[in-house]
Amino acid sequence: MAIKQFIQFYVGDEVYVIGLTEIYQILKPQEIFKVPNTPPFIEGFLNLRGKVLTVFNLRERFNMPIREIDSDTRILIINYKDMLLGFIVDSVTEIIRVPEEEIVDVPDMLDNVNRRYLANVAKVDEKLVLILDLDKILTPDEESQVVDMVKQHKEDVLK
Repeated sequence: MAIKQFIQFYVGDEVYVIGLTEIYQILKPQEIFKVPNTPPFIEGFLNLRGKVLTVFNLRERFNMPIREIDSDTRILIINYKDMLLGFIVDSVTEIIRVPEEEIVDVPDMLDNVNRRYLANVAKVDEKLVLILDLDKILTPDEESQVVDMVKQHKEDVLK
């Protein structure tokens, strides 16, 4: 019986998880370099020890109402296809361990907005926890747009 470990976090009232091995770092909110003419879900760029990474607001991505950044807000830095990306989330709560047999397909009862970004769900303490599929967060066009924007603004962000 294999056990998988996840970082659990909130976006709105929903509980999400990302595999622990996909997390590079968890940061408190910091100065983000804003870029005009980007999709609304792109918050901007962050200089992380000389690496420029794109920061996404998951509330915007999931079409949720915007919330002010507060003391619970965190930026999850994840490894994604040889890039580091940042996801702004409402809070990070804990590392959870889930037996593999408790991970199941996404039920039909979830609305399409949520389903679009999910790999699976996990049953944890009689609740469903949503497992994000990092490959679905960005479309291929958005991914190439992000790469181009980082190249274009890298020098400005590193100043």
